[in-house]
Amino acid sequence: MELQEQLEGLQAQGLGVAAISYDTKAVLTEFSEQRGISFPLLSDDDSNVITDYGILNTLADEALEVIGPSRNDRESAALDPTFAADIEKYVTVSQGIDFHVGTPFPGTFIVDRSGRVTSRFFEEFYRERNTIANIMLKRGTGLTPIAAVEGSTAHLNFTAYPSNPYVMPGSRISLAVQVEPNENMHLYAPGAESMGYRVISLNLRPMTHVRFEPVEYPESEIYHFVPFDELVPVYQSQFTLLQEMVVEATAEAEEALSQLDALTIAGTFDYQACDDAFCFNPVSLPVTFTLDLRQVVRELSESSPLRQRFRARANGN
Repeated sequence: MELQEQLEGLQAQGLGVAAISYDTKAVLTEFSEQRGISFPLLSDDDSNVITDYGILNTLADEALEVIGPSRNDRESAALDPTFAADIEKYVTVSQGIDFHVGTPFPGTFIVDRSGRVTSRFFEEFYRERNTIANIMLKRGTGLTPIAAVEGSTAHLNFTAYPSNPYVMPGSRISLAVQVEPNENMHLYAPGAESMGYRVISLNLRPMTHVRFEPVEYPESEIYHFVPFDELVPVYQSQFTLLQEMVVEATAEAEEALSQLDALTIAGTFDYQACDDAFCFNPVSLPVTFTLDLRQVVRELSESSPLRQRFRARANGN
């Protein structure tokens, strides 16, 4: 649904949008009509394109051969621990129906006009997804940001914002801090800690069912700090820090998160600044992001071709 919500912004950047899956035309037609999808949904029901792109998930076939079609067999079977872990990460299962055989490893490709793949984004867990806004932000062509915190100090101006205004179980988004040092100021980049300086950072408090990835830093430059005759990595012009966060999508996490309407992410934006002659004390500024929390809808109607397809497979037809 996020693709549909972001469609106008993507098209304004000259991007077209299409989604491809192993589902039949009938399934995709029903889904498109129910969800108001206006971009093309492409049917690859024999998984030929999925296979050509090298992303066919063969674990579902292997699991079906070893375990059988039902989830109960899956839970009770004695499996090689590595194989069992791979099933949990990569194999989609419909409750009481069947393994999803023929699916791809889920991901996003960015393709240019000549059909050349220019970038790709894939996940380790089948229920986790990079949001489209996060992908665009990571590519440096972000959609309109949602300002969460704006501020200034004697050393810099900053704007901190999430790539998306809402999340759901499985969402992978970025929290961004756009920083503009004041004139004649520099801020310390990774590597400067070995020389005793405070490296600029976004430090978020741990949260249950939320995973924070390491901060992504842009390339820095080497600055000659004359008073100490030091060569030190710094930032002197505008730059952006990105901190990815992933909302867990396990059954336990979904149950716990179903009781909430929003997630509040809190922490500090920390840095140390110097001018050409003097180093200032380290600064720690509080930051807070409040994100609406939406729930994942997995149920299909009883008349859904997809539900009937899985029921027939479970019955051996």
